[in-house]
Amino acid sequence: MDGSAEVTNRPAGRLPGRERALWPTVAAATCLAALTSPVLAQTAPAAASEGVVFKPLLDTRLRYEAVDRDAPLTDARAATLRVRPGVEISRRSWSVLAEGEATVALRDDYNDTIPTNGVEPFANVADPETFELNRLQVRYATAPLTVTVGRQKIILDDQRFVGASGWRQNEQTFDAVRAEGRLGGLKLDLAYSSSQRTILGSDAGPRRAWSGDFVLLGAGGTAGPVTIKGFAYLLDFDDPLQAMNSSDTWGVRVNGAVPVPGLEPVSLTASYARQTDAGTNPSDYAADYVLLEAATTVAGFRLTAGLEDLGSDQGRGLQTPLATLHKFNGWADVFLTTPPEGLRDLSLTLARPLPGVKALPGLATSLAFHDFDSSGGDRGYGREWDALVSFKPGPFTVTVKYADYDADGFQVDVRKTWVQLEWALQP
Repeated sequence: MDGSAEVTNRPAGRLPGRERALWPTVAAATCLAALTSPVLAQTAPAAASEGVVFKPLLDTRLRYEAVDRDAPLTDARAATLRVRPGVEISRRSWSVLAEGEATVALRDDYNDTIPTNGVEPFANVADPETFELNRLQVRYATAPLTVTVGRQKIILDDQRFVGASGWRQNEQTFDAVRAEGRLGGLKLDLAYSSSQRTILGSDAGPRRAWSGDFVLLGAGGTAGPVTIKGFAYLLDFDDPLQAMNSSDTWGVRVNGAVPVPGLEPVSLTASYARQTDAGTNPSDYAADYVLLEAATTVAGFRLTAGLEDLGSDQGRGLQTPLATLHKFNGWADVFLTTPPEGLRDLSLTLARPLPGVKALPGLATSLAFHDFDSSGGDRGYGREWDALVSFKPGPFTVTVKYADYDADGFQVDVRKTWVQLEWALQP
């Protein structure tokens, strides 16, 4: 879950009492971890020799986001800082991980989607201020089996159905138990979650977390150059606000590569799924999901062509409420919710690293084009261009992104620009 439909709410200009009082503690902990990281790195081998490994965790992200949107909403400008400190302690096959998460708004001319903040005419930027526990998990890991219990990230395949929504400042996690292992040549991944901890943060009221019964099943293996995986995502939400997203999705995903004489191999991905209403869902529908994707490298450029179709039935489009949505169907985030008539996305992406540019070490670029229609192509929605430049001058990563959605029968024109600076502790 990366965001929500456009609403008009007042953004949180400041953290409320308790969270605001705790923010200096987070800042102090961040500085302390940064200052002591060399010491921690030196002491880690000694701890490891005693069977205990202490690993500090810290990553930070400073981002400016501008949204230029045609009427009726006012353009938005957001500057946010996210800090995520934590620690992982492990001994032999066992580990415990605890991680906090805090986001503050340095410029808050945007709608953070939190209803309790009052009326606000700005366009959405789904990065509300928050102070919360991001992860708290216990893990047992051996060669054949890994079991994780507690609040955790769950990232499955390309994150189309289940992911962490990592692009947003506040990460999506799950209160869950997950087992990953092998049975002969079969790889199994089984998880049960009772709570989806959304990106909307500590002040989002009931939208802070959606409770329910979420069963996530996967089983796959390799046959020659082909990898095949079957999956089932069975979602039953408790809250009436999310009842329309209760569904059973059963599908299969296939990956492989085809050699081409004189050229780089062509990577192929195909996926099909069938989604039906389940549990508390008041709708009665059955919609199909189809993905076809081919990628290859030509003259140093990575070229990817894709077709993704999220079907519809009885006026209900196939939905993926646990997904990392920003990754799919254009960075302008126009299609976070699948339209009633479904969505067909024809895309072409060209990407290339440019290691020869010494002034910008680690330089990488990409350009993507999307053509959006209803599922089946009966109704045109619009087109979008997305561009990215990133580089890494030292320990920092700098990212600049741009999205331009040109509406043609669905929503309005949207242009978004991001400038982002990231740093993570590497003990």
